[in-house]
Amino acid sequence: MVATLINVALVLVGSGVGLLFRNLISQRLMTTLTHALGLCVLGIGLGNLLGGQDTLCLVMCLAAGAGLGTAARLEQRLEGVGDRLRARLGGGAGDGRFTQGFVSASLLFCVGAMAITGSLEAGLRGNYEILLSKGVIDGVSAVSFAATMGMGVACSALPLLVYQGGLTLLAGWVGPYLPEEVVTEMSAAGGALIVAIALNMLELGKTRIQVGNLLPAMFLPILYLPLADWLGGVL
Repeated sequence: MVATLINVALVLVGSGVGLLFRNLISQRLMTTLTHALGLCVLGIGLGNLLGGQDTLCLVMCLAAGAGLGTAARLEQRLEGVGDRLRARLGGGAGDGRFTQGFVSASLLFCVGAMAITGSLEAGLRGNYEILLSKGVIDGVSAVSFAATMGMGVACSALPLLVYQGGLTLLAGWVGPYLPEEVVTEMSAAGGALIVAIALNMLELGKTRIQVGNLLPAMFLPILYLPLADWLGGVL
């Protein structure tokens, strides 16, 4: 929970900075900061990715996860959650900007692969690196959001605390029941997703990688490794 609390604090600080200096922050500066943070995220993702011990497991889980996620249209469903929230919380003309800031920032900070992978890493392995990096990214994003959409961005810290903190606690409860090799390969698959997020932040591809469709890959080592051991014993 420590990393999530820091994440929340950085969102609040970033929102305060955005509100105080909204007339001094240029889009050019925000773009440069995003690219700099993207390089940091890339390094974190590569570190986790290269920490895996079973390359075949990683390949099979990513391939199967991509198939499952695409078939389930996870990326589109995540976007749909945001559209429905905006429609329900749209509010009237007087509070529209507040609500837009609250909903948009809540989705940005909560609905994403980095929140899930970071929470799992924190809960399963006590590794806060991803969540702390995410906190910095969220803080910088909060500056831009608050400068344009106001106080509602700061209020998004509450759903962030509940969602991300809850995932971390849940992973901590489940973690002792998972073998170490399973946790290692889950971390490697999560690292691949973090690399994909970094590539999107750096705008290196012709099209954005649909990271949401890859989320099932993180959980497939729980099934793959026991199945591979069983098949190895049979053959």
